[in-house]
Amino acid sequence: MAAERLRAVTESIARTAREEGRDPASVTLIAVSKTFTAEAIEPVLAAGHRVFGENRVQEAKTKWPALKELYRDVELHLIGPLQSNKAHDAVMLFDVIHSLDRPSLAEALKREMDKTGRRPRLFVQVNTGEEAQKSGVAPGEAEAFIARCRDVWNLPVVGLMCIPPAHEPPSPHFALLAKMAARNGLSGLSMGMSADFEQAVMLGATHVRVGSAIFGARH
Repeated sequence: MAAERLRAVTESIARTAREEGRDPASVTLIAVSKTFTAEAIEPVLAAGHRVFGENRVQEAKTKWPALKELYRDVELHLIGPLQSNKAHDAVMLFDVIHSLDRPSLAEALKREMDKTGRRPRLFVQVNTGEEAQKSGVAPGEAEAFIARCRDVWNLPVVGLMCIPPAHEPPSPHFALLAKMAARNGLSGLSMGMSADFEQAVMLGATHVRVGSAIFGARH
């Protein structure tokens, strides 16, 4: 049952946080509901959870407006790559966007925020493994990009996000992201998924993105 798995993940986060001398409330669990139907999400909502993550704008548009009518306190996070031409829909639907990674997207988001008055919080995605196939700013370019997001585009950047390479231990990537965030005065750290969220919490994650450990295997 998704509600039971949710409880187990929540307890694991709380236990790890306490062991690290952290307040469990300082870690936000994002239940990643990508590919799952509204019917599959309902038991997690019924269990009281209100923070969810989706990978694609189009998919989120098919299920979340109706769910948000029923559960008005839901906080919705976009955790997947965002095309600039989807910036309007993303700004209107999501409360937090984790995948800001290039100037063209920063400009598109600024345009839509100025137009609509909505200002979702933003995480800059850093490609800590410098993988060619993965989105994210290269570590060596991240600080200049963060500065431009703040000073040129006046964007509400609150933290950094990373997805470590699948074939490498995640902890060095989490540690690198935490150092980079601290250097730039950013408190948010979006890192850790179903397989490694406890390590992420140990290294300072403020947001962990957990899907299959809650909803079960994706088909």
